[in-house]
Amino acid sequence: MDGKLILLVEDVKEVQNYNKSMLEMKGFIVETAMTLADARARLARQTPDIIVLDRGMPDGEGLDLLKDLRASGSSVPVLVLTGYSEKSDVITGFETGCDDYLSKPYVFEELLMRLTRLLKAADRLPEKVTKGVLTLNLTSMIALLQGEDILLTQKEFALLLLFTQNEGKTMGVDYIYERVWGQEMNWDARAVQQRISTLREKIEGCGYIISSVRTEGYRFEREL
Repeated sequence: MDGKLILLVEDVKEVQNYNKSMLEMKGFIVETAMTLADARARLARQTPDIIVLDRGMPDGEGLDLLKDLRASGSSVPVLVLTGYSEKSDVITGFETGCDDYLSKPYVFEELLMRLTRLLKAADRLPEKVTKGVLTLNLTSMIALLQGEDILLTQKEFALLLLFTQNEGKTMGVDYIYERVWGQEMNWDARAVQQRISTLREKIEGCGYIISSVRTEGYRFEREL
């Protein structure tokens, strides 16, 4: 894992310094942020290979940053490292989109093991998803139809990626909203419907369609 970039979002200086020192000894490159604002600024400049995220930050709830990441279509692995240790806290973390959740107090060896596992899994992810003449580049977040950029927004790209990863499966509107927008739908299905309508037009002719399944949701499948 030499050279992998980790962003530590942690407001307790002692914890931050210890983890940074130990991880650098293992060959990682480590950047730190003591506020969510600082973390957002760093993420705007560079995407790390993995994020270690505390929840109780001075300027807000760490999961809000995670929601925004997932809503933007980012798949960067996130390990939540926090003192919020109730079962409901852990469930909330995974529902929001974290890849792993470790409660304080913890031992460094377990943190290292979990980070290593997540990074190995991320390395196995493909750089591209191809469906016929449609190609999604997961690094640049650009979708090409017969080699031409179809100019998707971040939400549209995240939505199309979700569909391609679940080909043939019917997904409910609420599930789609939670996965793409990173929060509960609150009974407003129009945002999903409007994005899907636009997406259908942009991928027309790719050999796949987004079908409406009455009372159940939507399904991405080959065009007959």
